[in-house]
Amino acid sequence: QVHLVESGGGLGQAGGSLRLSCAVSAPTFSTYTMAWFRQPPGKEREFVAGIRWSAGRTDYADSVKGRFTISGDNAKKTVYLQMNSLKPEDTAVYYCHARTYSSIEYWGQGTQVTVSS
Repeated sequence: QVHLVESGGGLGQAGGSLRLSCAVSAPTFSTYTMAWFRQPPGKEREFVAGIRWSAGRTDYADSVKGRFTISGDNAKKTVYLQMNSLKPEDTAVYYCHARTYSSIEYWGQGTQVTVSS
């Protein structure tokens, strides 16, 4: 069973920074595609950023390009989302997501990020 545990959410100020972490308990972490999604209040969940270890590729939603950076530490089995230049519209519950090589998906429990203006 794969477990994803997010941490690092909280209250941030507009223009400030926060870093989210996602600890992954999985035997074959390096074969996964990892991503962060978010669900703003009253809206649907949306893709934020993703990383594919095997291809060395990262992808970002247009709304966060140039401000957010996804990265990971294979040895620690942890994925990070560095969020800079925060905006009030970044307020959301942020979810860590993993997709295995056989396309099985897992979600974390979510962590709240609130950005004040």
